[in-house]
Amino acid sequence: MHAYTLASVAVPVTAALYGLTGELRRRTAARQRRALDRWAAVLADPYQAVMGRWRPYDTTQAAAACLVLDGLVTVNHRGNLSPRPAASDPARVPGHPVPEALLAALLRRTAPATLGSIEERDAGYAAALAEFRTARPALLKVEEPGRPTVVGLYLVMAEMLFCVFGLMSLRPEGDAAWTAAWAAWTAVIAQVIWFPVHKRARGAGWTGDADVAQAVTLTHPALAMLDARDPEALRRLGVSRTRTRRGRNRGRPRRRRVPAGSGEVLSSG
Repeated sequence: MHAYTLASVAVPVTAALYGLTGELRRRTAARQRRALDRWAAVLADPYQAVMGRWRPYDTTQAAAACLVLDGLVTVNHRGNLSPRPAASDPARVPGHPVPEALLAALLRRTAPATLGSIEERDAGYAAALAEFRTARPALLKVEEPGRPTVVGLYLVMAEMLFCVFGLMSLRPEGDAAWTAAWAAWTAVIAQVIWFPVHKRARGAGWTGDADVAQAVTLTHPALAMLDARDPEALRRLGVSRTRTRRGRNRGRPRRRRVPAGSGEVLSSG
């Protein structure tokens, strides 16, 4: 087989493959930019930015810190949260659905409650949190472009085998033939490299960039502000989150103490 024939096949095919990959990379980059724009809009809400973080720094903890800072809720040393009189004032609403849902859950209670108890047992707060979570995109992933058809891949591999077998049996004569043979070998090697290049151009494994990843790890402003103003209250909120019952005896009725000599029998009610 003549070297010119092999070069006339391998070089145009290589150029077409890399041209296709370049266009695919451009489209994938546009999709990634749109995904980052969606995340930038979502993460502009600090409650969304801390959604899914570990407990001391997540959305529920930030909402509780916001209520404490606004003077709508108090937290005692045992982590029990109690609404203040101002909590019922419509003019003092927190202005965000998550702390509003948490405050509504506290107002529905007839006694102080812990964050752990509200999160575990209050259906209204759980529903509000789930609805708020639906506005968050599913991770930082982009739909990858469709894979090349199996027929197309088979054709490329068949063309590569054709060129390789032809080059191995080739005996170039003259400088022009040698130049054509080297051009064909270079094109075949470029086609082998094309497969991983094409996979990266499709955006395989892309999950965002460093800026978005850093934004997700930031602390909510309410938590940082409460830590600066009243670190003891922040510690109490952490205790409140770990407790799912308000009573110290895990919900069992405590025995009432009576003065000695009163003749009254101790009651378990």
